[in-house]
Amino acid sequence: MKKLFITMLMLAPIAAFAQKFGHVNSQEIIQAMPEFAKARTEIEALTKQYEADLKSMQEELQKKAEAFDKEEATLPENIKQRRQQELQDMYQKIQQSYQDNQQALAKEQNDKMQEITTKVLDAIKQVGTAGNYVYIMDTTSGIPYISTTLSTDVTSDVKKKLGL
Repeated sequence: MKKLFITMLMLAPIAAFAQKFGHVNSQEIIQAMPEFAKARTEIEALTKQYEADLKSMQEELQKKAEAFDKEEATLPENIKQRRQQELQDMYQKIQQSYQDNQQALAKEQNDKMQEITTKVLDAIKQVGTAGNYVYIMDTTSGIPYISTTLSTDVTSDVKKKLGL
């Protein structure tokens, strides 16, 4: 009886420290979200708009350059220099617009993905709290190995929490 009691005391701390671990595929969850599809559509539309704007600017530059090439031989030197400067300014404006567009697209994409990621992380935290998980690892973050026998896949639970 005494040995049984001692054994029980020795095993009690192990049971008290039993920990639950989970893993989740956040990429799968994000791609299933309607917000992600909407954000992708909006970014694609913005990209097309920026591309169309740049294309029209490039076409205008090309037309002016062609017109200048035709008239160049007959123009006085001061007008030639002024038109060359105008063409150079237009070219720099196109380059600046391209850079500004790239920055705006990146910012827009980051803003939209931040909202989506925050929503997913909140759902993961809620599932972790409700299931008494000590740690939930994201399998898409490059973790080389996760034991599926010692860790529970909570991806479907997070999807349910998000209403997917």
